[in-house]
Amino acid sequence: MKKIITTSAGKPIYENEDSMTVGPRGPILLQDHHLLEKLAHFNRERIPDRVIHAKGSGAYGKFTVTHDISKYTRAKLFEKIGTECHVFARFSMTNSEKGSPDTDRDIRGLNFKFYTEEGNWDLMTSSFPVSYIKDAKMLPDLIHALRRDPQTNLKSPISMWDYLSLNPESLHLIMMLFTDRGTPYSYRFVNGYGVNTYSMVNAQGEYVWVKFHLKAMHGVRTFSASEAEYMRSRDLDWAQRDLVMALRSNDYPTWKLQIQVMNESQAKTFRWNPFDPTKVWPHNEYPLIDVGILEFTKLPENYFADVEQAAFSPDNVIDGIGFSPDRLLQGMAFMYSDANRYRLGPNYQQIPVNRPTCPVFNGQRDGVMAVNGNGGSSINYEPNSFNGHSTHKHHDKEAQYSIESNILNTFHRNENDDDHYTQPRWFYINVLKDSERQALIKNIIDTMRYIGGPKREEIIQRQLGHFYLVDKEFAYQIADGLSVDRIPEQEVEDNV
Repeated sequence: MKKIITTSAGKPIYENEDSMTVGPRGPILLQDHHLLEKLAHFNRERIPDRVIHAKGSGAYGKFTVTHDISKYTRAKLFEKIGTECHVFARFSMTNSEKGSPDTDRDIRGLNFKFYTEEGNWDLMTSSFPVSYIKDAKMLPDLIHALRRDPQTNLKSPISMWDYLSLNPESLHLIMMLFTDRGTPYSYRFVNGYGVNTYSMVNAQGEYVWVKFHLKAMHGVRTFSASEAEYMRSRDLDWAQRDLVMALRSNDYPTWKLQIQVMNESQAKTFRWNPFDPTKVWPHNEYPLIDVGILEFTKLPENYFADVEQAAFSPDNVIDGIGFSPDRLLQGMAFMYSDANRYRLGPNYQQIPVNRPTCPVFNGQRDGVMAVNGNGGSSINYEPNSFNGHSTHKHHDKEAQYSIESNILNTFHRNENDDDHYTQPRWFYINVLKDSERQALIKNIIDTMRYIGGPKREEIIQRQLGHFYLVDKEFAYQIADGLSVDRIPEQEVEDNV
């Protein structure tokens, strides 16, 4: 039996193609309310795009605990081996726009929403273990520099390289992004890195600092620049198509969840700021600890309902997992939740894909799209004498850590922490193979060659100065490829 088309209010529709008119050739009547509803809804079908992570894919799956980490966290999710949890994942481009090719050189976001018995935990990871910047106050300027020129509306290598060359803390990510890791084969073949430092607190109230890692169990696979360019001309939605084909053929995307752990005394003696998101914690000093397995088996029934309306934020943590003094994390925890309110309204967490599976109670009422009963007749203030609700009475609160100063001021993020070259140098010399180094050099040249205008020489030489401090021959090969003068050694400091 065919379903009857109705209005949104349920009234049956008798004609879905021809508008009501005065005679066969006359004007349309305003009383054709189905026409008006259909057009008005169509005008409002698009919610604001995400400013970043605009284009993405999604899938449902589960997380299974395989190793005991209860000595680090009191989160019930990790209480025992074998515990399972329903999870939704959104995989995305980061700086690319909604209609961009899936094979563009870009950071991939891998975000996971764990529906736990203690609330939703959003684990937000990146395809690279470091960030461009250290402080969230820099984020709007970074994104503006990477996007379209306000006059020409064209993407500008001038503004991109100008900004990056003026902020050498970006160097570590630049070195990674311009390898073939910046053009992964698809979302299934990408590792995820938490980038930011979080805290964990156990049942005894003892805390540690942690970084989260996701290892792709399909392995890491990339396109070369030329392969990515070819696929761009063949299929703009390759990563989405690959995910759909994999799930339909039961080739389920799977990741191993791991953590690195640093205790308080180690953090105080670490040679870099442990809360600096432009740095990594060396694995030989802070080895990866296995936690569990993430496996994704099901496409959402409706892309818009789940993938487009999925709302992630670092401030969605569960008891036993908390924050750190990471400046970028602190700002992002507000920025992401605020972006969700702008895009989806103040009640975005009532949308099914974002709704916790555990009971929710608070005094928040009203606002656009309050669809969960709006709290019914219950009192929406606390304390009160009627409903008996109270705050969580745990023997310990969040991770309680000491801070090094009681002075309020604006402190430069790089003061006494301006080593932007040691880790990129290690990556270039010890991590990359010869073929990967040559691909890195070629990819950088192919982007920087489009720098033009009166500041061309200044921008190129400033960036070459940073590359020189990583490796002299590395900088010289890029200079030769751009047909510019090799920067003299004595001028390096003046240019950077």
